[in-house]
Amino acid sequence: KIAFLGDSITQQGQGGPLGYCQMVISGLKANGINATMIGAGISGHTSKDMLARVDRDVINKKPDWMTLSCGVNDVWHGAGGVVLDKYKENITAIVDKVTAAGIKVEILTSTMIGEDQPNGNNQKLLAYNVFLKNMAAERKLPLGDLNADMQQTLKDFGPHQGNLLTVDGVHMNTYGNVM
Repeated sequence: KIAFLGDSITQQGQGGPLGYCQMVISGLKANGINATMIGAGISGHTSKDMLARVDRDVINKKPDWMTLSCGVNDVWHGAGGVVLDKYKENITAIVDKVTAAGIKVEILTSTMIGEDQPNGNNQKLLAYNVFLKNMAAERKLPLGDLNADMQQTLKDFGPHQGNLLTVDGVHMNTYGNVM
């Protein structure tokens, strides 16, 4: 059993065969691993919200693994978001609670807020992702560096009109979900 803890990106990834959570489950099945998805993505949620519900939505469901995708709303919501120091506390508490319950954790870096790395939100998000990478390295947790992969794809693709990986600059389209 794999719990996918996150925000609207994860919530959308839970629905339909082209959502990233569903793709993970299908990919595992295609490789002989029978896994069950526990959808724990809720639109608009920040690290504070996820910490408040991790017992109910993850730990009580007794998954073997949990992926953690959190940070976009912490930055994107501005004054209603979560500042970096508090984000670090919240993420640390989530990972501590989940690992204490015997659940393995994979950290996913936050994707992007607009498909242009130089914008202010993406620049602010860099520090959140550095924290996630450092935490994963220090605790020897698997890391999916989604942000780096997406930024590299945009760079490799070059100038283009519209969004390549998202429907609105934040929420993944099919190509973004595949990544």
